Amino acid sequence: MTNAINGFKPDFLWGGATAANQVEGAYNIDGKGLSTADMVKYIPKEERGIHNFSMDVTADYIEGVLAGKVNDRYPKRDGIDFYHRYKEDIALFAEMGFKVFRLSINWARIFPNGDDAEPNEAGLQFYDNVFDELKKYDIEPLVTLSHYETPLELSRKYNGWYNRKLIGFFTKYAETVFSRYKDKVKYWLTFNEINVITHSPYTGGGVLIDKIPGKTKDQIAYQAAHHQFVASSLATKLAHEIIPDVQVGCMLARMETYPHTNNPDDILEAQHQNDLNLFFTDVHAKGEYPSYMNRYFAENNITIEKEVGDDEIIKQYTVDFISFSYYMSVTVATQGAHDEVAGNMIKGGVKNEYLESSDWGWQIDPKGLRVALRDFHNRYNKPLFIVENGLGAFDTVEEDGSIHDDYRIAYLSKHIEQMKEAVKDGVDLMGFTAWGPIDLVSMSTSEMSKRYGFIYVDQDDDGNGTLNRSKKDSFDWYKKVIETNGEEL
Repeated sequence: MTNAINGFKPDFLWGGATAANQVEGAYNIDGKGLSTADMVKYIPKEERGIHNFSMDVTADYIEGVLAGKVNDRYPKRDGIDFYHRYKEDIALFAEMGFKVFRLSINWARIFPNGDDAEPNEAGLQFYDNVFDELKKYDIEPLVTLSHYETPLELSRKYNGWYNRKLIGFFTKYAETVFSRYKDKVKYWLTFNEINVITHSPYTGGGVLIDKIPGKTKDQIAYQAAHHQFVASSLATKLAHEIIPDVQVGCMLARMETYPHTNNPDDILEAQHQNDLNLFFTDVHAKGEYPSYMNRYFAENNITIEKEVGDDEIIKQYTVDFISFSYYMSVTVATQGAHDEVAGNMIKGGVKNEYLESSDWGWQIDPKGLRVALRDFHNRYNKPLFIVENGLGAFDTVEEDGSIHDDYRIAYLSKHIEQMKEAVKDGVDLMGFTAWGPIDLVSMSTSEMSKRYGFIYVDQDDDGNGTLNRSKKDSFDWYKKVIETNGEEL
């Protein structure tokens, strides 16, 4: 008799992941309000440094845009027109054999100002239509409630998640969509990459830090995160009350961090960085603030203002599973001069000589995904779901229209192989949704040339193109991966 696990379970959820603000477009029709993402401008390559750039937006900039005094481009307003082409795109996902499709609901499509008394019916109907289309192909929706899409008016009027009032607005929104889609959606995520709020309070929480003088960015970010923790727990409570057999997860941008050397200082720094990252899943999964954060808060003059009952809410309503994005690992050094590398919105650390890098300078580390999965499993013993992983790269369309993206196939196959190894290690893995199954507007830079998809979209960085969809070589490859449940890579 053997208990060995050799591969993915039969009901493993294969699919792809997107965000409303990167694909939908239709930013000002059918009653939709502006979101924070609609104010994120296109950043030309020459304006980006190794640490990218600030993702935060100032209050004055927003007011200048709204007054017509600023003439930047905002590609997320148009996306790839999924709003009108969702049937075509979902048919292509079905052709690949998707079991699940991760998407987000744009909060401002449901409550245009965030604090509206009544929801926007046209917005609710759009997602009804999308979920019905997915149902035609037996594709399960995995829905993110907040994916960098805070209604802009909640930033202007309340300063986003720094204001405790957003808890009530969010739970009203959550209850509205849970009640509407209770028979159509059973997998939900609360906040996308919730830890990103500490890197960009505007991106992660619609917070305008320039409107809060005398407070450090960390103080602002962790206070806003506390409000999101409470809101996430209350949303989890509501979901279980409203939806039969629901599963609610949190979502983390996993920054697996290595020491550069075996110098104990490097090891301690890597441990510290991993703790700061996993703090967010500790709260969601264990239901309490970990003790190691007490020293960090004290040494950085951070005080979390809580109301009576907050800790009890967080403790009582923990998540059912943990989801995360994984694109790269990070290496840290405490001594000496080292070559730095780019990162996903954050400093990428120092160069790891054992790893290759993507076109955007992100270090490619498939085995780091296995490390991350094992760490999550050992720390929480909860089901895990990889909801973002993929390669952003330049693609070339050949004269015959073909797109040979062997580099994307190689990246994904190596990561899936390490997923399989983690499953053999005993990790409970629910599924895998590749980031950007169709080319979309980049979250950080709002460019199109950073392509992730199995499906090519004819649109360039300046917004020119037919928007026609075409298959890359990776399309048929991923179809075979799903058909064989990850056995043929």
